[in-house]
Amino acid sequence: MTLSDSDVAIIGMACRFPGADSVDRFWDVLGEGRETLTRYTDEELLAAGVPAARLADPRYVKAAQTIPGTDLFDSELFRFTQDEAEILDPQHRIFLELALEALERAGYDPERTDAQIGVYAGAGMNTYLLHNLGERYRTASSVDHYRLMLANDKDFLATRVSYKLNLTGPSVSVNTACSTSLVAVHTACLALLGGECDMALVGAVHLNPPGQGYQYQEGMIFSPDGHCRAFDADARGTVIGSGAGAVVLKRLKEALADGDWIHAVIKGSAVNNDGSAKTGYTAPSISGQAAVIADAQDVADVDPETIGYVEAHGTGTPLGDPIEVAALTQAFREGTDRTGYCALGSVKTNIGHLDTAAGLAGLIKTALMLEHRTLVPSLHFTEPNPDIDFATGPFFVNTEKTEWKSETGPLRAGVSSFGIGGTNAHVILQESPARGESPHESRPELLVLSARSADALQQAAAALARHLRAHPGLDPAAVAQTLGLGRRAHTHRLALVADSTRSAAMALALGDEERTRRGVTGRDPSAPVLVLTGTGADPADTAELYASVAAYRDAADACAAALGRPGGAEALLAEDGAVAACCHEYSLAGALTAWGVAPAGLAATGAGLAAAAALAEALPLTDALALARGAAPHRVAPPRMPVVSPSTGRWMTEDEGRDPAVWTGPADATASVDALLDGTGRHPVRLTPPDGEPGGLAHLLTLAAEQWVLGADLDFAAVHSGRDIRRVPLPTHRFERRRHWVEPGDHGARTGTAPAGERLIARFDPADPQHNVELIREHLTEAIGKVLGGRHLAAPDTNLFDLGLDSLVLIEVVAELGQELDFEVPAASFVEFPTIRSFGDNLAELMGLTPGTAPGSDGTAPAPRTSRRAQRAAARRTGQA
Repeated sequence: MTLSDSDVAIIGMACRFPGADSVDRFWDVLGEGRETLTRYTDEELLAAGVPAARLADPRYVKAAQTIPGTDLFDSELFRFTQDEAEILDPQHRIFLELALEALERAGYDPERTDAQIGVYAGAGMNTYLLHNLGERYRTASSVDHYRLMLANDKDFLATRVSYKLNLTGPSVSVNTACSTSLVAVHTACLALLGGECDMALVGAVHLNPPGQGYQYQEGMIFSPDGHCRAFDADARGTVIGSGAGAVVLKRLKEALADGDWIHAVIKGSAVNNDGSAKTGYTAPSISGQAAVIADAQDVADVDPETIGYVEAHGTGTPLGDPIEVAALTQAFREGTDRTGYCALGSVKTNIGHLDTAAGLAGLIKTALMLEHRTLVPSLHFTEPNPDIDFATGPFFVNTEKTEWKSETGPLRAGVSSFGIGGTNAHVILQESPARGESPHESRPELLVLSARSADALQQAAAALARHLRAHPGLDPAAVAQTLGLGRRAHTHRLALVADSTRSAAMALALGDEERTRRGVTGRDPSAPVLVLTGTGADPADTAELYASVAAYRDAADACAAALGRPGGAEALLAEDGAVAACCHEYSLAGALTAWGVAPAGLAATGAGLAAAAALAEALPLTDALALARGAAPHRVAPPRMPVVSPSTGRWMTEDEGRDPAVWTGPADATASVDALLDGTGRHPVRLTPPDGEPGGLAHLLTLAAEQWVLGADLDFAAVHSGRDIRRVPLPTHRFERRRHWVEPGDHGARTGTAPAGERLIARFDPADPQHNVELIREHLTEAIGKVLGGRHLAAPDTNLFDLGLDSLVLIEVVAELGQELDFEVPAASFVEFPTIRSFGDNLAELMGLTPGTAPGSDGTAPAPRTSRRAQRAAARRTGQA
């Protein structure tokens, strides 16, 4: 298969479409030929606020293409306060979740890659702002109106994703009505090929008001019965639906080099506009559509005869369908006279017209067909529209699920999307290059999972178990690499060492406590103390470690070189005796350290003391190996990390560390290490496996697993160093959603000035300043608690910005407090004093309620309160920081 420098790979996909909350379920819908229309009862529609008179109108269609849970959002994951999440456009919420899911499906955690990731995305009309928030905020303050704009305007969709996910490439909101998402794909491809970013996250979202049908009107785009019959004689329109999709794009050659899973390849794309060459602003144009299709084929350098499928815009309207097929035929006739060879379909017959997200639904559908080499049926087609001449054209409407074959080379397809207003987009797709056979090394692999709660972790484990059972041919190394490199690490953790997907699935499904490791990390994770006993290892285990772990091999090679045996590390490790044992434990410790396990200390005995001396840099490696042979050192440097003294069983003092006798004593520093570390925030890590337990790579990975679940920040790139990285689509983050919703209706003003007698200042006691300070603190706690979603979250000494509050929220709190106190509170005070307690104390000083400090002994005035930030700045100016 010929590759071009302009080829772009689709390496990740995510969607929430009607009837399908994932790409896998969407493929089920397509393959089964299902329509996902929801029919409503009168009771459901009345409860959703539809007037009874409208229900009685025979033209009112009591159906919709919808997605559930648009009122739910995992606000804590993305660090939104309760108040922020409540006013945030649900379209933004859904797209944020999909963006993370698409990146995880691609196998990339933004925090673990240096790639510049761009965002190109669009949203539909914001009905939540119109129907749910409008009345509530009609008389709100200017600050609240500004916050409302930031939370609901289309301009902030892409940049909000970039901010919340720490994506540093270009961030561009794209909006061209129904063609939005495919225009975004085209724009992203140009940015990738122009070097503006290394990866691009592309997508769109559109939500209708939940739980409502629509009014049919003759001549409009809406179907009279809820069905979209694209290209059929009975076609009368479509159903506008809710949905969202996202894809991750990357230059193809880099995707191949990086071991990415490639769903399909974008060979070329084009965008244009109809201009005024049509009957009206909302009408389509044959010439404009034909031109954009031909341009895309030219850019892709693809002959129309090699295109076996076209995913049409396909709205199922009596006017639009014939124009679209005529335009396609005109474009294809520039390169072929063949008839009836190219399949035609429209995903709108399954899930409706998703407006801004429609093009991406077609793109994801077509990519899946290419990946599975299967054509899926376009629904509700029985007799062609009489204004469409299929007999003499290249196209036929595909109505059956069939194997997709090609006699002219790789499978290729076109995807069209046309927007009201005339912006047309067309993309040429090709099947992925053949994936090379996975090496399937017979070796243990470290699989890691994490979540923000125990329940979510259990769900993640069950989902991964199901996925591995359903895909037994997955490469275990690719699974391990995807989980390690492509997922953010959360507080609730699970790790498993397994040598096959089958055994991993079994352990996860059964919750095998002997094989899995679980832990909950805190702010200060438990620190490991490495315990070295000078015990050697089976030569087969050292050979396995040397062959498979780059960091172990590097350390062992250093030992061999220090002994004057360069290139002889494998033979050295296979020997009996203290020197080989010292080399083995030194290399094990070196591997753990290289993987991100940062030792907080060492405890050793026997030949392990020599390894500890080298690890702590008390002795050069050459001298440490001589110590292992029995040669006493003449001079020892103070160890650079804590070491347990073998003579006292306590941490060495600096003087003890300098004493060569301490390092040669016969006592055992490991005997009482458990008691020494108990309650100190440290824990022992024994490098020698227990009797009967496997050694070698399985043991090293188990040690790493145990440290990861306790909070170690493992460097999974180092864990997999020296191996070809491969990524595979796996189950993604388990969202923990809560309801964030404002019901429609008049909620009154958000803010207002209370009467003078009811303000906070009226409750002050001139004789009790401390009482007044407590009133201020209480008011702040209540106000900030409302924003955060609970008073219990407004801790007095927690930095409010760490809780997810932004300056606009705090400006509003300050303004409202100023009204309550009839005092001009400085708006920037929360920047200087970012906790409730420090802010309240500073305000009390400004109001003269309390002195800043006690007067000096010389009677001087009290010094003013200084913020922590100001103190740091002053220290920098005077060279004290």
